[in-house]
Amino acid sequence: MARTTPAPEPTPVPVYSQVPPLSQSDERTWAMLAHLSVLINLVTGFFGPLVALGIYLIYRDRSRYVAYHSLQSFVNQLIWWIGGGTIIATAWVISGILSIFIIGIFLLPIACLFSFMPLISVVQGMIAGVKTSQGEDYKYWWVGDWLRGTLEG
Repeated sequence: MARTTPAPEPTPVPVYSQVPPLSQSDERTWAMLAHLSVLINLVTGFFGPLVALGIYLIYRDRSRYVAYHSLQSFVNQLIWWIGGGTIIATAWVISGILSIFIIGIFLLPIACLFSFMPLISVVQGMIAGVKTSQGEDYKYWWVGDWLRGTLEG
């Protein structure tokens, strides 16, 4: 008969009831990264909002500052990249269809101007990233107040 030894008792893992808050330096860094996630859109076209949302979901309980800035970046990117992309596609389709009737040719410059809409988001994100890395509070003019009110409940 083989002799068996009893299995060792598992070491209890400490359970933390509350995650520690972020330091000010870490808050500034994560807020900056959330805003600069808009640069990912230049390469992938759509992953920037997912990065900002991920930062929000990870740090929302640890820092109101990071939660506010990452959610603000997420909503701003959705508006400019998804909404702007829809407007751009519509402008090109309309000008393409109307080109049959010659008037669409005159609408092509307008469609070209609409094509630069997402770059507004990139510029805003870079400005917001620099300001939050310096500890300043940055607010996108059309979503900042709404989100601040939403997060404060």
